[in-house]
Amino acid sequence: MALSAVETVVTPSTKVKGHVARPARDSIKLSTLEHSDGPSAAQIDNDIPQYNSSPEKGLFTKTNLHFATLCWCLFLAGWNDGTIGPLLPRVQGVYDVNFTIVSLIFIFNTVGFVAASIANVLLTDYFGFGVVLLLSTREPARIVSNFLAQVMVIGSLIQSTGYVLSAIAPPFPVFVLAYFLSGFGIALQDAGCSGYIAAVNDSTRMGIMHAIYGFGTFASPLVSTQFAQLPRWSFHYLVSLGMSLVNIAMLSTVFRFRTQEKCLEEIGHTIPPAPIANSSGSKYKQIFKRKDVHLLAFFILVGVGVASTIGSWIVTYIIDVRGGNSSSGYINSGLGAGITLGRVALLWFNNKIGERRVIFIYNILVIGLLMVVWFVPSLIGNAIAISFVGFFSGPLYPIVMNHAGRIIPAWILTGCIAWIAGFGQAGSALVPFIMGVLASNTSIRSLQPFLVSLSTFMLFLWILVPNARRPD
Repeated sequence: MALSAVETVVTPSTKVKGHVARPARDSIKLSTLEHSDGPSAAQIDNDIPQYNSSPEKGLFTKTNLHFATLCWCLFLAGWNDGTIGPLLPRVQGVYDVNFTIVSLIFIFNTVGFVAASIANVLLTDYFGFGVVLLLSTREPARIVSNFLAQVMVIGSLIQSTGYVLSAIAPPFPVFVLAYFLSGFGIALQDAGCSGYIAAVNDSTRMGIMHAIYGFGTFASPLVSTQFAQLPRWSFHYLVSLGMSLVNIAMLSTVFRFRTQEKCLEEIGHTIPPAPIANSSGSKYKQIFKRKDVHLLAFFILVGVGVASTIGSWIVTYIIDVRGGNSSSGYINSGLGAGITLGRVALLWFNNKIGERRVIFIYNILVIGLLMVVWFVPSLIGNAIAISFVGFFSGPLYPIVMNHAGRIIPAWILTGCIAWIAGFGQAGSALVPFIMGVLASNTSIRSLQPFLVSLSTFMLFLWILVPNARRPD
């Protein structure tokens, strides 16, 4: 059997009364000369992140700067998802389309999300999280350009293109295409943000970051509801465009087109390499053969789909069924506020009860609140219930991302997160589209039974999700 060696580099030592001074921690390195059938010493516990011995102090640290940039990225994703609900009745009126046709917005958004989730593994592997590929004398055979935009900047650029098209209120097919572009761009960024935080295994930051997403869904309806009542309703997308340009500038400046590994090393984290037994073969093959990845992806698809369907159709439901007026769009802000508060205020409860068990509790509460909206004919009561739906459903997404970090090996975690987030976020488009088809064939009253059925299905999916990492 081949041997593996540990190479030790020791700085000049000082002998004091027969003792040898301990070498500095960072003067010791491990290297594997040859690989054996079993893991070498350098590969033991290779899923555990390595930290700097001198953590950063202060408010304006690189860690906090990275985190703030990711939060802005997620805020813009929430802003985008909270926009369409208040604008949807106006879009139907302007383009004179029924529920099914207007729901093409969601189906093309779905195509964008799924396309990005598949492309993300390849793009992140080749370009990196935020990478500059420079010609290297050590790799003369590899032909790369001197400058390639990072994956997340690519996503933000594509998202901005979608806003440009939407802002001019183009013909409906072009308006639908704009949502494909925005969906593709957001999926790239969402996967990058979640994968980054999952790699450092920080459940608190994961919860806060996705709470910022919720704040975006809260803020956007406050603005889009106003634009829905103006002649230039599509100018709301100019506001979104301006925020997206800021996002491009922040991503480019903070991450400076480096790989995710380099960005993590800058703040003291190291992603370990794959063990030799798992390093061969396509990363796609390693990801897609995992049952736990697909279960988490479907759970996210349904969960995000429920939240997005509420955000997309609840205004129409309140206007048509409960007799609300054009100001009903503010109910979406209540939903966003609930998501934001739930992801922060319930962090202690998640840790106390356990993140796996607490999902069952939240799902049951959400089902009960949706039934209140279904059977209680009160405009104010429905608005309050929707806010609490956001409060209890908000923690689900970050909890799933944290759980992925616990049960998925580190060397494929980012790729798995990309698939889970991208495929799961497709629910924000696919499920509202299905709802639009149902509303056309029946009525908007089918919204609540549809949502209750999906929330019940989520309980079944979560039972199937494993609680521990399977042997690899």
